[in-house]
Amino acid sequence: QVQLVESGGGLVQPGGSLRLSCSASRSIFSINAMGWYRQAPGKERELVAHFTSFGSTNYAGSVKGRFTISGDNAKNTVYLQMNSLKPEDTAVYYCHAYYTGLEYWGQGTQVTVSS
Repeated sequence: QVQLVESGGGLVQPGGSLRLSCSASRSIFSINAMGWYRQAPGKERELVAHFTSFGSTNYAGSVKGRFTISGDNAKNTVYLQMNSLKPEDTAVYYCHAYYTGLEYWGQGTQVTVSS
């Protein structure tokens, strides 16, 4: 099993930055894939960014060049650095892990981009 706990959400003005953290209960290098999804009100949950244990990284087109996913295995933590935030980035952000054929989700953290 994998437990995931997100932190770092909040209210930020357009153009600002936030860094989300996802603390995992086991080594992130032992997990097949980890990443971030988001869900805005009235919309489907969508992939934001993820990486695999093989080293591949993938970003949604809408965040490419603005968001960066990274991991610190010593801290069992995955980060999502979000720069140049836009109002349309407003959503609940969820940490996701795929491990031994099962999916795991964090509880979500709210990100609101508004002036």
